[in-house]
Amino acid sequence: MKDNLYEELALLINQLKSSVKVLKSNGIDLANKERVYKEQLREEVTILREEGTPTTLIDKLVYGDPNVAEKREQRDIAEATYKANLEGINSVKLQIKVIEELINKDLQKKDEE
Repeated sequence: MKDNLYEELALLINQLKSSVKVLKSNGIDLANKERVYKEQLREEVTILREEGTPTTLIDKLVYGDPNVAEKREQRDIAEATYKANLEGINSVKLQIKVIEELINKDLQKKDEE
């Protein structure tokens, strides 16, 4: 059992390292999508202002614009992906902690013998 725990721990640590790299990539993608969304939002607000749209209506109209909505959707998808990856990392960390506790219990048991 001891060897299996160490092997499983090693696999989980490698999985964690890999997931952290993916998280970095997902974070960069999220930041880029957020920037593109905000640029599109600003551009649409500017257009509506230039057209003389009342300021009180701009906020309601801008989010219904297809281009803005598409960019927001892409941003939301990137955010969901980032958060899902983060939750996966937390799950792997928890698994590592459980394995480490099992290894420590096993070592304590052997010390008592």
